[in-house]
Amino acid sequence: MDTFLKIVNAKIITPLRIIREGTVVIKNGLIESVGNKNIEVESAIEIDAAGLYLSPGFIDLHIHGGGGADFMDGTEEAFLTIAETHARYGTTALYPTTLTSEKRDLLETLETFERATKKNTNGAQLMGMHLEGPYFAMNQRGAQDPRYIRNPDPAEYKEVIEASSSIKRWSSAPELEGAIEMGRFLSSKGILPAIAHTDAVYEEVVDAFENGYTLATHFYSGMSGVMRRNGYRYAGVIESGYLIDEMDVEVIADGIHLPAPLLKLIYKIKGADHIALITDAMRAAGMPEGDSILGGLATGLKVVVDQGVAWLPDRSSFAGSVATADRLVRNMIHLAEVTLTDAIKMISLTPARIMSIDDRKGSIAAGKDADLLLFDQDIQIHKTIVKGRVIYSSE
Repeated sequence: MDTFLKIVNAKIITPLRIIREGTVVIKNGLIESVGNKNIEVESAIEIDAAGLYLSPGFIDLHIHGGGGADFMDGTEEAFLTIAETHARYGTTALYPTTLTSEKRDLLETLETFERATKKNTNGAQLMGMHLEGPYFAMNQRGAQDPRYIRNPDPAEYKEVIEASSSIKRWSSAPELEGAIEMGRFLSSKGILPAIAHTDAVYEEVVDAFENGYTLATHFYSGMSGVMRRNGYRYAGVIESGYLIDEMDVEVIADGIHLPAPLLKLIYKIKGADHIALITDAMRAAGMPEGDSILGGLATGLKVVVDQGVAWLPDRSSFAGSVATADRLVRNMIHLAEVTLTDAIKMISLTPARIMSIDDRKGSIAAGKDADLLLFDQDIQIHKTIVKGRVIYSSE
């Protein structure tokens, strides 16, 4: 028997405009119609939005934890806690992200992902794994544990990829020996190679881009800018991200990793079509500030959460964000002064396109999954809907 949900009196946010007093009809978890006419649907459950905004669900491409849990904890409970925590802040789909670790830990995390996905009924959808590391430039490691950083090992990464079909993306430093070959291999398997924690120069980034590395992981963080080598200046990864028009970039828009002027600069040059807003959240997201751990409970690094961000104890480096997705949208509107429609595009349609799921997610359009949000003018989430089912309500 078909099930219908109808949402009326909503300000519907599309990639191009806002439909006032709009109506969305959902059939069996898919969007059936979008418009400004309140059509009759027999036996439909009706939600009166009462003038709230109706948005596509937020898609987080890069996230490590939240609610006191980290994906590297290696438990199903951790995965489910994180998914449910971030659903309260508007995330309807996310890509669990690892940290530099031993191969054994990677394999165990991938196995846990498979089990947790089957049990995840009340949280953001777990779309696939993002492996961040361990193939990084030591000089750009940031808070990544130096004990595990190494060059790409074909035997290792091929074993990991063969062990799981859940890997959708792998972030590495493309200048390392063997990284270009790795990029080609990942691309052949339908896995997105991304540039991260890297000291590459422009010429190396162009080579990488041509071999599949089309996304810059947390832009500005853990990557080279203009540098001198033997007296000569070279453009780094940051400048390369601007110069290569088709390069996509991730932005941690927590207002701390990147201040307002840099948010404005990235938006001015790259535009909403090539920016994905990410939380890069660690376990302290959605939790009180204080001492915490970056990475798994057993092997992670001690960090301190203070003034809305996680720090290494000596305050030498940020150690991850504690942002939630709603905060990213507010910051892009208030700090970067972008329009609501563009802010939403950067956390819905653009991430969906980057991960090749925009045929079914990322915008409010007929035929797509009914992953939807109702929020007010302050981007406070009132309802989170995943595939036509309300999984969170503030009431």
